[in-house]
Amino acid sequence: MWKKVTAAAAILTVGIIAGCGGGGGTAPTATVSGVVADGYLRGAEVFLDRNGTYQWDGTEPRTTTGPGGTYSLTVPAGDVGRYPVVVRAMAGSTVDEDTGQAVQNDYVMSAPAGAGSFVSPLSTMVREKMEATPGMTMTQAMTQLRNQLNMPAGMDLLGDYVAGSNQTGPYQTQYRNMHQTAQQMAALMAGQAGLVMSGSSVNKGRYRLMMGQINQNLPQIANNAYQGMGMGSAFMTTMQSQLQTMLAAMTSTGGFGNYSGMFRNMTTLHYFWNYSGSRMQPTGGTMGVSGMMGTR
Repeated sequence: MWKKVTAAAAILTVGIIAGCGGGGGTAPTATVSGVVADGYLRGAEVFLDRNGTYQWDGTEPRTTTGPGGTYSLTVPAGDVGRYPVVVRAMAGSTVDEDTGQAVQNDYVMSAPAGAGSFVSPLSTMVREKMEATPGMTMTQAMTQLRNQLNMPAGMDLLGDYVAGSNQTGPYQTQYRNMHQTAQQMAALMAGQAGLVMSGSSVNKGRYRLMMGQINQNLPQIANNAYQGMGMGSAFMTTMQSQLQTMLAAMTSTGGFGNYSGMFRNMTTLHYFWNYSGSRMQPTGGTMGVSGMMGTR
């Protein structure tokens, strides 16, 4: 029987392992497990980002994903649910199981604290919305994302869309659309590696600017994916060029800017999608190829 794929159904285990008693005992630890995807990513770096830098600092709990993008982190019990899980897909060594090939560029994804059961470009966007808008709840961020992607209210945007795409059921098409959109988001992120990444280091300001721009144009990115158009479409070609121009113009030493204007309120569904002919298309607040918004 087909089952709806939700974040709760994805792999997530937290098991407290009690330390030995007495003065020589060790601190209790926990195991936090999950899955990483744009397609499932094998051989990606996963760590608990305690200091919010998007890069491993040499002391944070870290592991590598296995087949099916699975990971398991051993962390101090007190850290469970407190910090984001961050993933780095590594050029030449991380394999995207969608293609069976190693990724060509590094890129970074994450999930909000306590929500690392399925880390993907979509969970990354949920986190970025929350980071840019203090006080925003995960539910509000997911509602915004759901509306940007023109998804029904029942869809879990933190669910395993790879598994959902392969299971017959009422949301199979929607999960497939989520998967295709996530693939194109990942391609945009990887395409900016030369400006955002330096080895394993991440320029946080440029990373946030990149994600803000992707967020502003997400309905059009989704539309591009839903229509079966790839990264070579006119829209995507223009967007990649504009992203590169914007990121290059930001000094590499520039600190974290306030990009809250790039994560404006997006909870009114009709603001983003209206019927045109026989299908829903982005409209209103979305940015077309000639109307992509810059920083504010």
